[in-house]
Amino acid sequence: MDNLLGDRLKQQGVTEGQLQQALERQRLHGGRLGANLAALGFISEAALSVALHRDPPAPRTLQESGLSLPFIVDLIMKHLLFLGSFNSQEIAGRIWLPLSLVEMAMEEIRRAHLVDIKGAEGLTSMSYRYTLTERGKARAAELMGVSRYLGPAPVTLESYRHMVEVQTVKNILVGEAEVKQAFSQLIVSEQMLRRLGPAISSGRAMFLYGPPGNGKTTIAETISKVLPEHIYIPHAILVGDDIITLFDPVNHREADASLRPAGTDLRWAYIRRPIVMAGGELTLKMLDLEYNPISRFYQAPLQLKANNGLFIIDDFGRQQVDPQQLLNRWIVPLERRTDFLALQSGMKFEIPFDQLSIFSTNIEPKKLVDEAFLRRIRYKVLIDHPTAAEFEEIFRRVAASNGIAFNQETFDFLVENFYKGLGVKFNACHPRDLIDQIIDAAHYHGNPPAMDRESMTTAWKNYFVDI
Repeated sequence: MDNLLGDRLKQQGVTEGQLQQALERQRLHGGRLGANLAALGFISEAALSVALHRDPPAPRTLQESGLSLPFIVDLIMKHLLFLGSFNSQEIAGRIWLPLSLVEMAMEEIRRAHLVDIKGAEGLTSMSYRYTLTERGKARAAELMGVSRYLGPAPVTLESYRHMVEVQTVKNILVGEAEVKQAFSQLIVSEQMLRRLGPAISSGRAMFLYGPPGNGKTTIAETISKVLPEHIYIPHAILVGDDIITLFDPVNHREADASLRPAGTDLRWAYIRRPIVMAGGELTLKMLDLEYNPISRFYQAPLQLKANNGLFIIDDFGRQQVDPQQLLNRWIVPLERRTDFLALQSGMKFEIPFDQLSIFSTNIEPKKLVDEAFLRRIRYKVLIDHPTAAEFEEIFRRVAASNGIAFNQETFDFLVENFYKGLGVKFNACHPRDLIDQIIDAAHYHGNPPAMDRESMTTAWKNYFVDI
């Protein structure tokens, strides 16, 4: 991928030689490229802020939109097929381009006699109300045969690449206080937080591994709370003549409208940094563009939806595809932070691969992948069984969160007779699951749930198999 950030820095007066010096300093000392330039005195903080500015302004001209007038005309025509009467403002609210560009396209549509003017609500052409002519309906139907995309106007691939680089997870600055705050609701040791913190701040991939039921998935999900800021993602991207839809309400949560800066390009959704999770259902096909032969446009793969955010591969090693095949697919993207996708036509194009990737598994990593791949995963963090003190604290919190009084005598009975007596190791998920058993039984019998020997024994027998 072209060094878009480098190009923008050059526009702020940074020379090629200075850029190379900063890159060399970055290789030796780490840190962000901009920070290294500032440390060397090659750029001011103000100029760096301009280069990293990321609020996309609403386009004022066709050139700024990155779209051609014929493309906008065709997109509008498809929208009009499903409207009775309409005006320019209603159209702008559908394709999310400024009224001035919509009016420019409507002038072309009027000249081609594709619409009739049915009335006006004012003195300007923006107040005209239109309906499609028979010729217009035929043209719109023809365009629907080419592509049934009816969303907001897309942004260009180059604009998307630019935005991803500006919002990169590599520029996320996470401090110790933020990490402790995010994990305050979990029982996690100080030693574990000291390992997780730098891994999160680095923006690099990590392996969370260890025995099942001890919080790997919960820790991975909690890391998302540490990711700061809202970001912009386009509703759709234009690649050549093809459209790829990107915004996905399942994985993307829009920010409150009041938080969005004024005057920004509405083609970009303003969201929290995305969290995309895939488990045993993950296949290689899900990492490629998905083409719908009926609608005739594409849906972005998971890694594209996860850009500038978090991609969690849960239960790694239990996918329908061989782990080595899956990881081979990721080797180049993890190392170069770019990926390649292919259209139905065979055209390949480069996309950013900018996400904090977390592989969570209860299988020993060395049994899953070779040493070459493990080198590319900078951080490997063991999530082990909780200590006795941690286990008791988890039990206390789970009981309290369910409105049940913690009974020390019952807890000691549980530990001595079952865990120690039967040689069962503590698991972080056991308190939640045993308390749930107690609550279910109490509700069935019409009694208030209580942490006593009888209910705990019954819960244990129902929960474990042949112990």
